[in-house]
Amino acid sequence: MPFLDPLSEVTDQVQKSGLAPDVIPAEPVFRPNILVAASWGTGDTPTEASLGNTLTKATAQHAPALAFTPTEAFPDAAATYTLAMVDPDAPSRADPRWGQWRHWLVTGVKPLAPGAVKFAAVDVPAVSPYIGPSPPEGSGAHRYAILLFKEPSAGFTLPADAAEHQDSMEGRAKWDAVRFAENYGMRLAAVNFFYVKG
Repeated sequence: MPFLDPLSEVTDQVQKSGLAPDVIPAEPVFRPNILVAASWGTGDTPTEASLGNTLTKATAQHAPALAFTPTEAFPDAAATYTLAMVDPDAPSRADPRWGQWRHWLVTGVKPLAPGAVKFAAVDVPAVSPYIGPSPPEGSGAHRYAILLFKEPSAGFTLPADAAEHQDSMEGRAKWDAVRFAENYGMRLAAVNFFYVKG
């Protein structure tokens, strides 16, 4: 049965999952202005991230296809977005000493055409190339948050010396997506998430 109010459903599930405050601030309560969808696989039955469903490691090993649906008309057809995927539960939710672990970071994501609802995220070179979920055996369920931030201006790029260009395992650990966004004047626009069990 479809959600009667998808915006409220996002807000409720983000709160229930603990992503607020573990990834985004609990206050003020986040209300999305874009709905983000992530889909793995091809054919008639792709697997989607759906606000807290559980996926397998194998399903999510490659970067998903992405679609973004505005909750109102895009006010700025030239707007660009930064996409991030993080695991706040590394190495486990009980001991998140490496969280947030940055699995993916892409800047400069644009609509395919003015007013389009699908974005060409997978066609934009990644700052941090996609690494699929691999929670350690016995570490329980990990949350994987997909975040979309509106960039301060079209053509935004990270400075060459930005820490996010480090692609080592240590360089991806202990990252803070919201702090990163605030440092560059970005605004959170959308959240989705899924679980993978260790």
